[in-house]
Amino acid sequence: MSRARIVLWLSLSLRSARSFSRARFMEGQHQGPPNPAAMENGTEPCGEERPPEVQETTVTEGAAKIVFPSANEVFYNPVQEFNRDLTCAVITEFARIQLGAKGIQIKVPGEKDLQKVVVDLSEQEEDKAEVKEGANLAPGDQPRTAAVRDICEEGLRVLEGLAASGLRSIRFALEVPGLRSVVANDASARAVDLMHRNVQLNDVAHLVQPSQADARMLMYQHQKASERFDVIDLDPYGSPAPFLDAAVQAVSEGGLLCVTCTDMAVLAGNSGETCYSKYGAMALKSRACHEMALRIVLHSLDLHANCYQRFVVPLLSISADFYVRIFVRVFTGQAKVKASASKQALVFQCVGCGSFHLQRLGKASGASGGRVKFSAACGPPVAPECEHCGQRHQLGGPMWAEPLHDLDFVGRVLEAVSANPGRFHTAERIRGVLSVVAEELLDVPLYYTLDQLSSAIHCSTPRLLQLRSALLHAGFRVSLSHACKNAVKTDAPSSALWDIMRCWEKECPVKRERLSETSPAFRILSVEPRLQANFTIRDDANPSSRQRGLKRFQANPEANWGPRPRARPRGKAAGEAVEERRKLLQNKRKEPDEDLAQRAAHLKTFPCKRFKEGTCQRGEQCCYSHSPLMPKATAEATPTDCPEAPDQNPLGPGAAAGPGED
Repeated sequence: MSRARIVLWLSLSLRSARSFSRARFMEGQHQGPPNPAAMENGTEPCGEERPPEVQETTVTEGAAKIVFPSANEVFYNPVQEFNRDLTCAVITEFARIQLGAKGIQIKVPGEKDLQKVVVDLSEQEEDKAEVKEGANLAPGDQPRTAAVRDICEEGLRVLEGLAASGLRSIRFALEVPGLRSVVANDASARAVDLMHRNVQLNDVAHLVQPSQADARMLMYQHQKASERFDVIDLDPYGSPAPFLDAAVQAVSEGGLLCVTCTDMAVLAGNSGETCYSKYGAMALKSRACHEMALRIVLHSLDLHANCYQRFVVPLLSISADFYVRIFVRVFTGQAKVKASASKQALVFQCVGCGSFHLQRLGKASGASGGRVKFSAACGPPVAPECEHCGQRHQLGGPMWAEPLHDLDFVGRVLEAVSANPGRFHTAERIRGVLSVVAEELLDVPLYYTLDQLSSAIHCSTPRLLQLRSALLHAGFRVSLSHACKNAVKTDAPSSALWDIMRCWEKECPVKRERLSETSPAFRILSVEPRLQANFTIRDDANPSSRQRGLKRFQANPEANWGPRPRARPRGKAAGEAVEERRKLLQNKRKEPDEDLAQRAAHLKTFPCKRFKEGTCQRGEQCCYSHSPLMPKATAEATPTDCPEAPDQNPLGPGAAAGPGED
């Protein structure tokens, strides 16, 4: 029996092995050879079936030429060309500063010919000077230079954490000199495959290294001082909050961190609790919401850096279109980190008149021996009710209360862009925005607007130059803001500002009898101004950028511009489907408009009150019914299942009145 069992077991084992081998063979025959196109698209490991032919679009921006699918598989927004141009200009000046300290001079395309004109040397004299300089220098003493497309061994290491098609990284390699390497990272396999194609297309494979990884893990792996990046660029879809903690650790000492935020609905105060969960601050709905968004992001960056004994120094902070763009340098220093609390502030904003006051979180005061003593600040700076209109205050923040820009650095970028206007397609707008930034009051957070001040007291709006002149005559400083076209940024207290508006109201009186005694306008205008405003136009009231007619605020660049939909696998929700979905969701929270004919027929079912009183003069043009009989709507409203309903007299004195009847 035992021998028989052994033979039976062996036969079953051989039979199962043959079946398994046959199944594997049939499976291999069914799969066939690997599809090179599928492997190129990065979808073979996932087992997804892709269409044999995918439509592609070629785009040229700056010096780069990229190919990306027409479907929404890889994110690309042409409206953000201004963002990419400005980033290239900022990194170029940052490289000029960093490499200049090492004795390396960068060569920017288009700058050499312009420098000839500035120096006022003829071509022959310059050639002689170059020959003479080369003859006097030894071969080992030649000045070191760094050009675009070339690898600089002592240059900058750049990381683009969310590269998508790789356009920004390729533009860095083609337009920014003094780079050692550029890592273009994205978590999407399709995006990385597209990056490889675009890198080969632009012949920058020696500089740009495509990478497929989670941006946070990649930055966490470069925390060591020797492995950190000199420049980190983060331009995510939506909020960059998940990447900030890793970014402040992966950037080198004094390195440049570039951050874009497109979740402006959150940062502008539409959802304060969401803003707190992402950035650690409450955003307020106000006219200065765009500058407040910049300061909230800076507060979040500094807060993340403080956890690792680091702090940020803003170089340039821009609010443009539907996003904010921030450039900061990150340094390490335990003593400097102690001052971070005194750089943050809470905002008390009146819900009635919009007046705001800032309350610093910390206090820095001088001590003996040249030391600085840090302590808690005292407050609040306001009473429970607003001193001007008697309304309550809202509390926002904390936010960054120090300057948003480094004027020296802004001046360097502005000078370079102005001297070489053909380098960028949006150079005109960059000049205009940076010119307004250079004119801003750095020590004055937030701003008021003309329409905000005039609507608070229900008066006509003064001209911008008139209000600026009145503030200058009163001895205060005033400037514009790049974040808002009609902004008034001034160091004048709110009491002086409302005194000026009271004086303006005397020239353009408001009908006081129409104002409620509890309204902010009535309470503000019931106080006599202690400051007599002078609205005579001053020459210095018109800023230089406005006099030169620079392109400070861009009009809509194209139809349906703004944030683009998120990239989807296999290009879902793209093209015409996106337009149809936009039309479908347009005004989705509003009641749909009724058909005019249906509305007119519906109104004819109700009697006209004025016709009953004998005062209606519209006749046949009246939208209500002039029939003496009972309206149809009232008859239909009578229950038909009630047996006593036909016996009732609808026109009797005790009949119930229909809609619209007295």
